[in-house]
Amino acid sequence: MNKILLGLASASLLAGTASVASAAETYTIDPSHTYGNFEIGHMGLSTMHGRIDVTGGEIVMDREGDTSRVEVTMDPATVDTGHDKRDEHLRNKKGFFEVDKYPEMRFVSKSVSFDGDDEATVEGELTLHGVTKPVTLEVDDIVCMANPMDDKKYTCGFSAEAEIKRSDFGMDAFIPLVADEVEIQIEAEANRPNDAA
Repeated sequence: MNKILLGLASASLLAGTASVASAAETYTIDPSHTYGNFEIGHMGLSTMHGRIDVTGGEIVMDREGDTSRVEVTMDPATVDTGHDKRDEHLRNKKGFFEVDKYPEMRFVSKSVSFDGDDEATVEGELTLHGVTKPVTLEVDDIVCMANPMDDKKYTCGFSAEAEIKRSDFGMDAFIPLVADEVEIQIEAEANRPNDAA
């Protein structure tokens, strides 16, 4: 629902301009620095913004092979648009998230293709509202470095974008007054565990 989601997920691209891996490496997504943001039109009058928290995920990054993959989980109950009443509707109303029935969102990559050092395309599947559909994440601004605030652990960050139709996932409440198309933006960080640069 957002610059991720979903997530969020194309973190497998965290290839790092500073260091090109010669073998597959595993990274752990940092939920405290990873967010799925979304934009959706409201009656043609305005664009509403919101976010959903990423709860975890693992990235295998293999720039020179074909084993790169991403798996990311998100919690739709954390949806936050800055308005409590609206957020309750989004969590519980039929045609929106219905979090009691569908407590988890998940993105799993199927393929990752790199374009230079700082861009990539991730093809995968998003499971949302109990429905699984293909989603493409376009990733740019990939940056990797020794993290000076986390014991110099090797950390990668990225930005990703995607667009979905919520009706594809059975979330069709109030269309067309509330737009069907949802723009997703993901900002993420992931760490290479037990690694000090």
